[in-house]
Amino acid sequence: MPTISVNRDSLFAALGKTYSDDEFQDLCFEFGLELDEVTTEKQMLIKEQGDQACSASGVSEDVLYRIDIPANRYDLLCLEGLVNGLLVFLGKKSPPKYKLDKYEDCYSLHLTPATAQIRPYAVAAVLKNVSFTKESYDSFIDLQDKLHQNICRKRTLVAIGTHDLDTIKGPFVYDALPPSDIKFKALNQQKEMTATELMELYSSHPQLKQYLGIIRDSPVYPVIKDKNGVILSMPPIINGDHSKITLNTKNVFIECTATDLNKATVVLDTLVCMFSVYCGKTYTAQQCKVFAPDGTYQLYPELKHRRETINVDKANSYIGIQENGDKLAELLNRMCLPTVHQDSVLSVEVPPTRRDVIHACDLYEDIAIAFGYNNIPRRPSTVVTCGAQTRANKLTEQLRQECAHAGYTEALTFTLCSREDVATKLGRHIEDVAAVHISNPKTLEFQVVRTLLLPGLLKTLAANKKMPLPLKIFEISDVVLKDDGAETGATNERRLCALYCGRAAGFQFVHGLLDRVMALLTTPCSRDGYWLRQAEDPAYFPGRCAEVLLRDTVIGKIGVIHPNVLTAFELTNPCSALEITIEPFL
Repeated sequence: MPTISVNRDSLFAALGKTYSDDEFQDLCFEFGLELDEVTTEKQMLIKEQGDQACSASGVSEDVLYRIDIPANRYDLLCLEGLVNGLLVFLGKKSPPKYKLDKYEDCYSLHLTPATAQIRPYAVAAVLKNVSFTKESYDSFIDLQDKLHQNICRKRTLVAIGTHDLDTIKGPFVYDALPPSDIKFKALNQQKEMTATELMELYSSHPQLKQYLGIIRDSPVYPVIKDKNGVILSMPPIINGDHSKITLNTKNVFIECTATDLNKATVVLDTLVCMFSVYCGKTYTAQQCKVFAPDGTYQLYPELKHRRETINVDKANSYIGIQENGDKLAELLNRMCLPTVHQDSVLSVEVPPTRRDVIHACDLYEDIAIAFGYNNIPRRPSTVVTCGAQTRANKLTEQLRQECAHAGYTEALTFTLCSREDVATKLGRHIEDVAAVHISNPKTLEFQVVRTLLLPGLLKTLAANKKMPLPLKIFEISDVVLKDDGAETGATNERRLCALYCGRAAGFQFVHGLLDRVMALLTTPCSRDGYWLRQAEDPAYFPGRCAEVLLRDTVIGKIGVIHPNVLTAFELTNPCSALEITIEPFL
């Protein structure tokens, strides 16, 4: 969930009212947000850097509200969008109407065929006669950063570039060139450098180094150029210094390069809608022609308004309220969704800012938010059932407590592991193991679903060799076994596994835990209860392995781990282990 920081005084000035912290927290809750923290820039620096930040000059002590925003509400990631949403919610203004200036002789962006090798899509727009202040300029930059981290997935899907239109000449070209052919003066740099030099320079940059891997291994890097060959940006890394935005910028050229065209259009629409409020023509943007390599073109931004219809009775039924259609239309209007009620049908206009609305259930949710979740009448469940913990989970929780009381520490290991972990390292062949294999494993560590808990605990020991001995760990969790008779082809089995590691390891260390567990399960040590039978297993030392039987059924094994297994898991101290299934005790 993204968190934005807004200046409290600027926020209250835009809202036209001063709130106490508690009052604003209540307003956020009603609107579906959460006031996470009331702080200052200085307090945030002290939290990050310690008391030495107190002496830093130029650090503001203005009160900041840190507000948690739902991840799908891109329109609330800046002060402008938040203020607009709250004012409409409070009924102090109507939802804005976003418009397009369409010119035949508009700016154009031309894609070359080479861009298909790396980032094949691009969109663009122009904001005319913008009036920036220090606050709105900072908000403009901050929104780009929030979008980069959120919907753009750290610039892998979309990278945003904003430029002073008066310093460059159209038409613009989006190309992909070898790194050695790219040379320009990057943002805030003093000299021109090649793309290779820039990648080396930014390899230690605290913010930009995380994006270098997106294009580093590509034979070509993407660039945006103007009519005169001036490089505007090298997405997704850095913009050019020549066209950087300043407080004096009046006309802004926005370009978004992407690997996902839909995400790019959403990002462009969001930027344009949020900051067209500062344009000479309020809430108006100028379209650009984006030419594909085949010569066809598309106009951006789209700023599409679409219609959705929902039934009044269904809305009331799903939410659990009884309101007439006019009231529901009013609630949707408060959520920036202009709505008309006619004949028990709500016709909802979804603006370009509300790209999170993709289904009727999203509209029901907005009705519930505007109505107030605390105002929805409580009612008993119509389903005749009662919730309860499953028997397996209840027994698991009880055994966890007792294993901990016996001096063992619980471990939580991965359900997926390598083929070596469940076979080779334990002295087995993978063909003899009833394992469920991953069809397309991404790493060698996650190739199969575990058939034993033991390998996970051995790896846990290997990662904690510096801890003082003895080490006593356990895990109670599921393993998965291939089962042709099951509907899914596999079955889950809940098991308990314990491992003792010390200077010496023998049966007695884990046998005591086995006796304690069986005593708690009211199972006596006899032929009618549980008993041990000598067994051979390549994972255990010869002559020091036994099967654990419940009456005449084998439920697990106990023994001293074989030295070859210890070597395979990079362990140097002897270990004894116990692994049993707890399914029969349910």
